[in-house]
Amino acid sequence: MSRPGAVLIGFQDQGNLGLGYLASVLSQRGFAVQTLDFRQGHEAILDEIREVGPLLVGFSLIFQYYLPQFADLVGHLRDNGVNCHFCAGGHFPTLRNEEVLQFVPGLDSVVRCEGELTLAELMECLAANRDWHGVAGLAYRNNHQCVTTAPRPLISDLDELPFPRRPDNNQTILGKKVAPLLASRGCARNCSFCSIRQFYGQAHGRKVRVRNPARVAEEMRVLHEERGTSIFLFQDDDFPIWGAFGRRWVEQFIQALHTEDLSGRVIWKISCRADEVEAELFSRMREAGLYMVYLGLESGNPTGLRTLNKQLRVEDSLRAVQLLKQLELFVCYGFMMFDPSSTLETVRINAQFLRQITGDGSTAALFCRLLPYAGTPIEERLAAEGRLRGDVVTPDYDFLDPRLDEFFQRVNELTSAWIHGPEALANQINWAWQEYWIMRRLFPPLRGLDVYKRFLRSFTCRSNERLLSLVETVACVCEADCGWTPSAAQVKIANARALKQLLVRRNAFALRNQTTLLKSLEADARRRG
Repeated sequence: MSRPGAVLIGFQDQGNLGLGYLASVLSQRGFAVQTLDFRQGHEAILDEIREVGPLLVGFSLIFQYYLPQFADLVGHLRDNGVNCHFCAGGHFPTLRNEEVLQFVPGLDSVVRCEGELTLAELMECLAANRDWHGVAGLAYRNNHQCVTTAPRPLISDLDELPFPRRPDNNQTILGKKVAPLLASRGCARNCSFCSIRQFYGQAHGRKVRVRNPARVAEEMRVLHEERGTSIFLFQDDDFPIWGAFGRRWVEQFIQALHTEDLSGRVIWKISCRADEVEAELFSRMREAGLYMVYLGLESGNPTGLRTLNKQLRVEDSLRAVQLLKQLELFVCYGFMMFDPSSTLETVRINAQFLRQITGDGSTAALFCRLLPYAGTPIEERLAAEGRLRGDVVTPDYDFLDPRLDEFFQRVNELTSAWIHGPEALANQINWAWQEYWIMRRLFPPLRGLDVYKRFLRSFTCRSNERLLSLVETVACVCEADCGWTPSAAQVKIANARALKQLLVRRNAFALRNQTTLLKSLEADARRRG
């Protein structure tokens, strides 16, 4: 029988692997564990906690921007009589534990860095009513001072961890079940806008660790057989394909997929750097199920790449995108149109770069502004230059050219409904493209698929050109301090019309092929018994 245990709360988009690993380790130790989605709301979470009566409630706080919402939840639970141990974990609490403990007075502790073994030891202390203040890897208050215990070494062998617990309600795309997956932890790079290296640098041990490829394939096979999962989204910060070691790892992984009889039955997505894309290797990966590659491009001009410490050339990015398209792989990417070094000229260059990689309509044009996350080198640099603004929750910075502040505000207002949020036009375009590639890779031949692809290309091409032309027009208006741009309301109306057109064509195509799609899903169900 399970011992009284923990309730773990976080965002459950695509299944939260961090919470999943914590839950599986605690379950392995005999504790009852329940994971809740933060978005269930305060009252629903309170009811669940009252019913369970846990020893501990844990809060998974990755991004600092959600700190006030988590603080409100903690306060609500405390105000309504929940008096068990409260702890928080994640990147931001690890890097800013003192600020988190000050901002959220209802917390008892912060679990720093990797949390599986620290949380398990903390739970053992609570279950035995022993003093927990000496547990390695914690931070807590003592007479209004933040105390940190000895750092806990990083887990050297990731394969010692049990498979993560996953929520029962799998995400699906076109009825095909989706699951997140990890092949590694950590990143060897030190991009100035990213806190991954700083997060793992808080503890002793190798900063990059890779699982046995056979173990990864085994987890995929278990999920495929037991849950019917056929789409796997690797969430590694940098999928292990780097150098000679990466090539050997991928070759072993491909062999393991064949051994587990998964080749041709599952598809998978990875994230990597542009300079890691190589024709022969990625061709073999595609044959083994790779269908989507997310590239951290980030900038299309040399100044921006230096500011971000990407250690990439613009030519590397262009070559990688072109190669992946030739291999018929779906390309998505991260891109920061605006960064602390931006000028009107670099924004124009970035817009032209995006036109080069998205002008054929194979993927949506998307961009964002660099955000100075806590603990990143760019945050430290901006603070030293006196340019860091905002507060611990919403940090910001000044551009070097004051015209950029107005420019960004105008662009952000005009394009917010275009590129921000899952319902935004660009994100819906990429969702339609992802569906296309899944239909092509996991379903029998569909009537009119090539015609539908031509529509998607043409539609995406027009949308991309409208977006990038709008950015360039705003740049000219800001530079000349005169001219005209459409209002945000006009852009929103135009995008709503475009989105309706996209959905009508998408739904019509799916309806024409409904019988084939449903028969394929029924065949999947029969194979699982």
